[in-house]
Amino acid sequence: MASILKNLSDFSHIEIPTGKDYRIGIVVAQWNAEITGALYNGACSSLLKNGVIEENITTVQVPGSFELCSGADILLSSKKLDAVICLGCVIQGETPHFTFICNAVANGLVNISIKHNKPVIFGVLTTDNQQQAKDRAGGKHGNKGEEAAVTAIMMAEVQANATL
Repeated sequence: MASILKNLSDFSHIEIPTGKDYRIGIVVAQWNAEITGALYNGACSSLLKNGVIEENITTVQVPGSFELCSGADILLSSKKLDAVICLGCVIQGETPHFTFICNAVANGLVNISIKHNKPVIFGVLTTDNQQQAKDRAGGKHGNKGEEAAVTAIMMAEVQANATL
């Protein structure tokens, strides 16, 4: 695993633009709440640290990772947002359920992004076990929520600066 030796949430090598002008949505799954709560806290902290105004952050909760797609679509259809962060956690089990959910969510979020022409950020952990999820939700490998927040700001900046 490439993350074995590093904190994946280290952004010291890149310049993060200010998020002060951006409106960001967050859709967070309630399933695996210990993990998704930590991802959410990391995302919110990172958005605020990078200049996003608290009133410009809209959050909705959905039951599980499968519902992240619907949540993102609802947010983008009803609010003027510059990006949507989707946070979830799917942990491998004994059935193929893991594969079906992960594929559906990944493909669904891409389609929502294309449909709305807005960045939809994949902040979903897809781990083999609970410990790997903890390691990526504020543990030794950083916080995927922080990474998703930085990605949202950077992609909102790309879109704002794009010329047609």
